[in-house]
Amino acid sequence: MEELVSIDKIRVQLEADDWKDAIRKAGDLLIASGDIEASYIENMIASVEQLGPYMVIAKGFALAHAAPCEAVKNNAVSLINLKEGVDFGSSNDPVKVVMALACTDKESHIASLSKIAMRLMKEGMIAKLADCESAEELYGLINRD
Repeated sequence: MEELVSIDKIRVQLEADDWKDAIRKAGDLLIASGDIEASYIENMIASVEQLGPYMVIAKGFALAHAAPCEAVKNNAVSLINLKEGVDFGSSNDPVKVVMALACTDKESHIASLSKIAMRLMKEGMIAKLADCESAEELYGLINRD
């Protein structure tokens, strides 16, 4: 089993005031692990404000990310699910699962996106991620091949 998200970067059944808060909660896990600086979270939020809700790539799922920059110290992924969905202004709202992706360069960004897409394309995966009640359950589900 290849670990896509480590257990320390997973939280479940969080409450978020809105989409910005959801991105911050996912990003805070990457700050806590030393993988990003706080400015990267603001870059993710600014991306949505400038480009619209393109991060909501599937029903109920947002892949929060921004362009590689100096605020990213290590390639990293975090994953949260929310008690109540938040609206990004997308046809795929409400979002209950938010994955934050931080990459140091474009090549690793594309490689990470490919791995994530393969996992998410499994039948019913996003709904299962949304329903997880423990970090261990979410960890097992996202990292299972």
